[in-house]
Amino acid sequence: MSALIELRDVTVRYDAEHALKNITLTINEGERVALVGSSGAGKSTLLRVMYEQGGVDAALVPQDFGLVRTLSVFHNVYMGQLRQHGAFYNFANLLKPLRREIDAIMPVLERVEMASKIFEPAGQLSGGQQQRTAIARAIHQGGSVVMADEPVSSVDEHQSRRVLDALVESHGTTVLAMHDIELALTYANRIIGLQDGRITLDESCDGMSAEDLDGLYGN
Repeated sequence: MSALIELRDVTVRYDAEHALKNITLTINEGERVALVGSSGAGKSTLLRVMYEQGGVDAALVPQDFGLVRTLSVFHNVYMGQLRQHGAFYNFANLLKPLRREIDAIMPVLERVEMASKIFEPAGQLSGGQQQRTAIARAIHQGGSVVMADEPVSSVDEHQSRRVLDALVESHGTTVLAMHDIELALTYANRIIGLQDGRITLDESCDGMSAEDLDGLYGN
């Protein structure tokens, strides 16, 4: 396997507090990685550092979704490929969605059960619908890896599995910060556990159970 992301001895501080401490890790092509740990352990910070410093073409699903609330679902998903087109094309598509772009985006929205909302403003959607729109944008964007911060925190169990199926099938490599351990073990093949900004667990998921991760949460 070839390395996609490499971090060496990374430390991040917020004011006087350490968010990450001496992080060294490699993410290889084809891996499905779940970052797990209690709130404040450093999962979101590590994901952001990998996205900003990893030097790889990555699609990102931030925890706040990163949507333009005044724009439609269609336009928010289209933004995933904004850089692939010229300014005039993008402006024309903003004024009136082009049929070829609608045809490209509609199947993506169908995968996350959002096709019926394609022309609704993102600001009028529920939290779960906004999250699925952000997932659709990442799928439409493509890239060598997708990084998602709590990608199913706002959707129900049925939608969670449908959304994660679509996300992992769309990218060869995934890095997901997750709070749901059962889903993490289902959709990852490698678990990275964090405590107080340090990596304290980095293992294959083979044979691992939720109880094996209790130590990360003080249980």
